[in-house]
Amino acid sequence: MSSKFNLKIVIKNLFKSSTISNMITVGFASLLVSFFGFFKEILIADSFGLSELLDTFYVAMLLPGFVSGVFLRSFNSVFIPNYVSELKTGKNIGAFQSTSILITVGVALLFLIFAILFTDVYLEVFFENHTQSYYDLVKLQFYFVAPCIIFWGFSSLISGLLTIDNEFRLSSISSIFIALSIIVCLVFFKEQLGNLVLALGTLIGSILSFVFLAITAFKRGILFMNMPDFKSANIIILFRQLPAKVSSSLLSGINPIIDQYFSAQLIVGSIAALNYGIKIPAFAISIVGLSVGNVLLPYFSKKAVDNKELLFKEIKKILKYLIVVGLVIMVILVVVSQPIIWLIFERNAFTGDDTVIVSKIQQMYLLQIPSYIVGLIMVKFLTAINKNNFMVLASVMNLLLNITFNFILIDLMGVYGLALATSIVSIVNSLILYLYINKLNKQYV
Repeated sequence: MSSKFNLKIVIKNLFKSSTISNMITVGFASLLVSFFGFFKEILIADSFGLSELLDTFYVAMLLPGFVSGVFLRSFNSVFIPNYVSELKTGKNIGAFQSTSILITVGVALLFLIFAILFTDVYLEVFFENHTQSYYDLVKLQFYFVAPCIIFWGFSSLISGLLTIDNEFRLSSISSIFIALSIIVCLVFFKEQLGNLVLALGTLIGSILSFVFLAITAFKRGILFMNMPDFKSANIIILFRQLPAKVSSSLLSGINPIIDQYFSAQLIVGSIAALNYGIKIPAFAISIVGLSVGNVLLPYFSKKAVDNKELLFKEIKKILKYLIVVGLVIMVILVVVSQPIIWLIFERNAFTGDDTVIVSKIQQMYLLQIPSYIVGLIMVKFLTAINKNNFMVLASVMNLLLNITFNFILIDLMGVYGLALATSIVSIVNSLILYLYINKLNKQYV
């Protein structure tokens, strides 16, 4: 009776914690988004299998995705801790927001123009020895997905404001619009849209996601427009941290392009196989890692202003729990890898042979789950305390390791080696970040 009572107390205290409840909220929201994402992937697999159209779509998405990951998400990461500091100290949040919006729009437009002008060069250098029809198909889809960069930029900034305002549910669910849009386009307009069905679905979903977030932020009254102030103390700190964060993200963002480059040297369908193989690992990471990470970045940022010594103790406890959770998830998914691929993807254009290939790739990717999750949290932690410079060094090491392992393992294992190389790099990266955090911790003991 006593043990039951204690268990109830523990559960009750957990749900009383706003941080835990926010994690659960984001977890359920991520689960819902991932459900529609998987349904979208099932439809794509059913329609295209490991085809040239799907290969070219993923190639077309590389640059916009790269820009989003390198700058837009990097800016969002350094925006949150410094905006929190502005809220607690300067209170000139209108100027801070206006300045941040100008930076986001300017850089998004710059990258958009650059990407459009150098598409041909990029394709010839990284994806040589393909047919002209292959390149034409990439460029056709690219011109429709490239404008997504602008909408992703606005969405990222507004999403950051919402999480700081403790609105995790709607900000987390906003990405569902891309999956829903692609689903609608595939089900109802596939014949009419032809080769553009995936690209147009992505663009429409990106616009809807931005509109949804903007309306949510407006209703909560968290959008303020004042004259930009580039001399604000917290804006200056943001600018100082941004080059390191962007450099780190740039180096990390190159890794998927390198993997795509190596896979493009193999048979047609290898790029699509890698993308199918990463779906389940990405799902697990998004549910555990992102739901925790999205909540912990503003949480760490607020705690860092108050008590850094206590914050270091908390991060170590969090990492221990996440490693255990990650290992359990990894083992379960590795064991049931092939049945999962068979159940989700195998039908029509996606054959039994495709299932065998993708399930083996998936097993290689699954090995990174524990290290990727804890690595993600450690990056959030270091960003919150404005220690982005070290992550540049770590990213350089990761890039060199990824290239080295790709060269070695692609000869030994083919496309499976590329997935295994990614997991090995993730494990090494998490060890490097932990050793650095442990070194920083000694400064506060």
